[in-house]
Amino acid sequence: MRVLVCVKRVPAPGAKINISADGQSVDTAYLAFTTSPHEECAVEEAVQLIERHGGEATVLTLGPGEAEEQVRYAASLGVAKGVLLPTDGTDWDPQRTAAAIASAISSIEATDGAFDIILFGNESADSGGFQVGVRVARSLGRPIVNGIKGIEVGDGMLRARRESDAGLEVYELPMPVVLGVKEGINLPRYPTLKGRLASKKAPVDQVTPEGEPGGQHLVTLLPATEQLSATTILGHGPDAAAAVVDVLVELGVLK
Repeated sequence: MRVLVCVKRVPAPGAKINISADGQSVDTAYLAFTTSPHEECAVEEAVQLIERHGGEATVLTLGPGEAEEQVRYAASLGVAKGVLLPTDGTDWDPQRTAAAIASAISSIEATDGAFDIILFGNESADSGGFQVGVRVARSLGRPIVNGIKGIEVGDGMLRARRESDAGLEVYELPMPVVLGVKEGINLPRYPTLKGRLASKKAPVDQVTPEGEPGGQHLVTLLPATEQLSATTILGHGPDAAAAVVDVLVELGVLK
């Protein structure tokens, strides 16, 4: 089995996002970066699929040269190969991103054969566009289902499960297939020391991304409104006990 997982380098969740003075970009001077959380689960699912069925997993990302860090992190978890589509660091619109990824996948498959499963995160943690995976699947002419919380493979078919307001939906799809994985499908593992060392030697190919800009254009970025919460100190040490009891009674925990 051949599995490809596409990831995105995003600011670490919980970090304070500062906007540049001209409103055209995020000030990354003091930001830490990581893999988008849904895609962390996609990487873990790719590794588990290979552990169950054999084969090889590959990770692909489009982004600045620093995004190789996210590729090698995936390699430390058990992904065999990496592909980086390097950009100058500016954000690409969904159409251009999808076109570049689809072109790179077609090029890889022309040489090494088709991927049985291509995994995306349900949406990225920064822009949350829900578009790239769908656009790539359509470009490649393959079925896609988003919001996936379970995957089973057998006899050339794939069963994908996702939750809905009405209960659980189950899809049977022929491979090759594209899936959008949702956080919670699994619990991502942490890399071992052996995995960290092996990731330094993992092959990471660089492929020049090809894609024309789409119809979306950035006008300006606006900082989110900060929400402040007040904190009341009830006291220190044993002297705070009475105040704590009063609060518990007020909340209905104690009577």
